[in-house]
Amino acid sequence: MEFNGEALQCRMIEDGVVEMTFDLQNESVNKFNRVTMEEYREVVNQLGQESGLKGLMINSAKEAFIVGADINEFLGFFQMPLDELIEQIKRQQQVFLDMENLGVPSVCAINGYALGGGFEITLASTFRIASTQAKVGLPEVKLGLLPGFGGTTRLPRLIGADNALEWAAAGDEKKPDEALKAGAVDAVVEPEQLKEASMKMLMKAIQGELNWQSRVKNKQGPLKLNENEAMMTFETARAFISQKTKGQYPSPLTIVGVMQASAGLTIREALDVEAEGFAELAKTSEARALISLFLGDQLLKKKAKTYRKTAKPVKKAAVLGAGIMGGGVAYQSAYKKIPITMKDISSSQLDLGMSEAAGILQRRVDRSRMDSRKMAETLTRITPSLSYDSLKEADLVVEAVVELEKVKRQVYQEMEEVLAEDAVLASNTSTISITKLAEGLKNPERFCGMHFFNPVHRMPLVEVIRTKQSSEEAIARTVAYAADLGKSPVVVNDCPGFLVNRVLFPYFAGFAGLIEEGVDFERIDRVMQKFGWPMGPAWLLDVVGIDTSHHAGGVLAEGYPERMSNEKANIITHMFENGRYGKKNENGFYIHTTDKKGKPRKERDPEMGPLLEKFFGKKVEPKMTDQAIIERMMLPMLMESSRCLEDSIVENPAEVDMALVYGLGFPPFRGGIFRWADEEGLGRLASAAEQYIELSELYRPTEQILQMVSKGEVFHPI
Repeated sequence: MEFNGEALQCRMIEDGVVEMTFDLQNESVNKFNRVTMEEYREVVNQLGQESGLKGLMINSAKEAFIVGADINEFLGFFQMPLDELIEQIKRQQQVFLDMENLGVPSVCAINGYALGGGFEITLASTFRIASTQAKVGLPEVKLGLLPGFGGTTRLPRLIGADNALEWAAAGDEKKPDEALKAGAVDAVVEPEQLKEASMKMLMKAIQGELNWQSRVKNKQGPLKLNENEAMMTFETARAFISQKTKGQYPSPLTIVGVMQASAGLTIREALDVEAEGFAELAKTSEARALISLFLGDQLLKKKAKTYRKTAKPVKKAAVLGAGIMGGGVAYQSAYKKIPITMKDISSSQLDLGMSEAAGILQRRVDRSRMDSRKMAETLTRITPSLSYDSLKEADLVVEAVVELEKVKRQVYQEMEEVLAEDAVLASNTSTISITKLAEGLKNPERFCGMHFFNPVHRMPLVEVIRTKQSSEEAIARTVAYAADLGKSPVVVNDCPGFLVNRVLFPYFAGFAGLIEEGVDFERIDRVMQKFGWPMGPAWLLDVVGIDTSHHAGGVLAEGYPERMSNEKANIITHMFENGRYGKKNENGFYIHTTDKKGKPRKERDPEMGPLLEKFFGKKVEPKMTDQAIIERMMLPMLMESSRCLEDSIVENPAEVDMALVYGLGFPPFRGGIFRWADEEGLGRLASAAEQYIELSELYRPTEQILQMVSKGEVFHPI
């Protein structure tokens, strides 16, 4: 037999043994797209008619085995009516089942990533051998889906229900040794031994030394669990997942339900249950949201890759200012193996910065994510210094000094004397105009903003802020450096608050208005956490720092006086003027402690009741639905996000959504502000917003949204 397609090649390598090789042309990776699925179906049909077939070896000609399904193409399937989608999934499942039922043993040689459908084809084979460089897993749950090519059916029959539930409901990638221990692969070998080891195992099966028939039979029968074992396994998993997801992510619970419902069934019946579960999830708003974020993340990576092509790589960096932020930047650079100098005018500040970096590393060691030797190696990549001369070799310098324009300008004057001629200077300011800071620089074209979010090692977003004078090289190098740090850079044009803070403070304004009307701040926090935010607005203000928020609010009020004016004192102003800065001085909305596991815990500060009465007079809490609270909080954020698009601060809705998810913790299952608006209905939200205009101009629907409503458009067509 011989087959030479666009995605698959097959050939008889010796008497009765066929080698099936995945090699998708004009692509860097193998994936299950239309071409691959059609050719896979055709090859399996031909193999079924091959009279002399004795065995099948499956491998990949690329570095990765198969990375999964092409989600862009699968989105088209998701638009089908439910019953048609179910039938389409069953049709795809049948190809995997037909391969499993060829009546001969098969071996998959897993040389790299085998994820999603890529892992499911290995599950349909009789044996699996993994390279030490391989990784396997079923990440569909992270897209709000479940494995639909047999993953929830075959995996529990292979490694047991408990393990399969953990693998599929968490969606994590597994290293070869983990997969071997669980029984998901049969052997692990070095890459150069993979083909030989796979052929050896296949020949043993062909010659009867391995009972491959029992392997197939076990995967196609019911799960070997009695009624009590099944109840304990699935109900325990259901309770644990419900506690973790709080009902906001349906796919993990659906995975439990599908595995439980199909536990006593044969494989074809079980695959039908899986197909129905997959199709139902594909129709949910959560799946649309999570897929949207996946595609948004791919967009950011693609843009960063494009910038990297033209950028001079940052081989040595520097950070100016050695506080908590400076130490975080230094840690991140050193951890990603880019040497960095940390410069400050104070030895005590340098000690603080080094302590911050060392503390983050020590926590990795304590959690067995790093050994002490690697921790020491990482710290040696950070060079503390009191001298500007230490910056001479830096390709890029991140300025992270105190948030005062005068201080920053003075620092720039001193620093420009020693910087390399083509070095990029990037300010980590969160509020001050990058355009203003560029005034007086000798080389404003090599200056831009690079806004990290705290804590640096956890927050994925970096805003790269462009002025009209910033050169393409400066932006490209900064984006490339951010990506090399493992961050997700979003390029924005300069404006007060940039992107994230500009849309956050209207959200805080919504909170301030509710407080003034007498709505209890704890109730607002509960409602917004139920909406999906990791913290409610009062808790967030405490953590960010009410003094910091007051300062940033002033910058935004000056920039957008028509809708963000702070002439009238709000809750943030009152708290600031009374020295209540939040967690940093233990004077905020809450008293902050930690539980026995070190997790943050809060309880209402009893002083807040009298203070609120002092600020706004005695109030009777108004009758207001949770939905009204959500609208009052979210609509100002939506409208300001739309204005950012109108003002060309950012290029497209997907980047705004990603920035809010990665920079603020916007609920991922809602997909970002614009995906949420699409799901809620732009027309309904615009009508709701118009009712609140008398409260603030922040609620006024934008011209963009009004036009979209009139045309029946949405921010995300798919």
